[in-house]
Amino acid sequence: MTTSKTAYTASLSFSDGSAGAEFPVYRGTTGPDVIDIRKLYASTGKFTFDPGFMSTGACESAITYIDGAKGELLYRGYAIEDLARHCDYLDVCHLLLKGELPTPEEKADFDYVVTHHTMVHEQMVRFFSGFRRDAHPMSVLVACVGALAAFYHDSLDITQAEHRHVASIRLISKMPTLVAMAYKYSQGQPFAYPRNKLSYAANFMHQMFSTPCDEYVPNEVLVRALDRILILHADHEQNASTSTVRLAGSSGANPFACIAAGIATLWGPAHGGANEAALVMLEDLLAQGGVEKIGEFIKKVKDKESGVKLMGFGHRVYKNYDPRAKLMQETCAEVLQELGLGNDPLFKLAMALEKIALEDDYFVSRKLYPNVDFYSGIVQRAMGIPTSMFTCIFALARTVGWIAQWSEMLGDPDQKIGRPRQLYIGQTRRPITTPSTKTVTYSWEASPH
Repeated sequence: MTTSKTAYTASLSFSDGSAGAEFPVYRGTTGPDVIDIRKLYASTGKFTFDPGFMSTGACESAITYIDGAKGELLYRGYAIEDLARHCDYLDVCHLLLKGELPTPEEKADFDYVVTHHTMVHEQMVRFFSGFRRDAHPMSVLVACVGALAAFYHDSLDITQAEHRHVASIRLISKMPTLVAMAYKYSQGQPFAYPRNKLSYAANFMHQMFSTPCDEYVPNEVLVRALDRILILHADHEQNASTSTVRLAGSSGANPFACIAAGIATLWGPAHGGANEAALVMLEDLLAQGGVEKIGEFIKKVKDKESGVKLMGFGHRVYKNYDPRAKLMQETCAEVLQELGLGNDPLFKLAMALEKIALEDDYFVSRKLYPNVDFYSGIVQRAMGIPTSMFTCIFALARTVGWIAQWSEMLGDPDQKIGRPRQLYIGQTRRPITTPSTKTVTYSWEASPH
């Protein structure tokens, strides 16, 4: 990656008379310009203060671009709408990892390599037996992905491009197998081995839902729905989990450890658990009376003292309609129709809630539009996927994005180990005060012995 060239400069001055400084301003191919403040401390003796990194660009990247005002999401320059309608997930994996969509020959080779590395080491089966059956699948997934480093010592030298490539393929290939194994273990069912004749999404569904009793035949509509879910969640710029992967990777940690760190971050309800929270909200509202109770629910949402939140609406980045939400809404309708759930009360409730919220000045003025989580939970529920697995499938989809970002970071000549600074508000240096001497009398009768 080449460092950006200075477009112009920015001057910083202080009202207390301190010496000011001048900093270069860089301009990307699109999006806001950024001020290079790497020499701020050396020049002024001061740091910036930016909780949540709301105004901080921590890296250069050519992978994903989001324009929150327009509601635009691009992977390597391609609109998410076009990719979701014309490509499959492995096409997108190739795009994110290598920078371009595959040619027919490249697609055949890439699909073959991924498909023929989906099996995990047989000793991983024993690893699962160490967990309680009621363990959350995400806790199992974090441990199992981190444990992959113990099985694949031949791809841990991150300074070698070939090692990084091999580790990337292994993670993309084995993640659906590990996710399905986590589900099967929680259900007390035998693990299902992958089948090379199936597509990536169909193979995952086979491993999730097949049993030795009956042959499982994937439904093509559901396979396409799952493939779209994976595409829509493949990457999303420098979010919390991606930043975690980059931060972990900046220390030189192996790729399996870095992805495990990303999974752990994704586990949070404010991040990967948001679709589960949206579904729980809809189910609670349905139990309270459904569409007829939306008015009362909206009033509670507007009342900050009520503690009631409208889940699945609004986004840290998007200040317009999340483009992934529109695609997910289409997929939701297709799945429900295929399964004969066109009159599903939960879907009707979601549509009604969305309509009312989009017409309400309270939400419109705050630019609170539905995001992808609003519908993805309904789709997965209809497909028979339990809520405890929602975030695992998110992790499965996002793995390629994490790997692409991790690999890009390692190839950046300006990359350094992450080390944020702080605004210290604790005690200044102070001496230890010697406590006064007290006479302590011990009683043998009081002794525990």
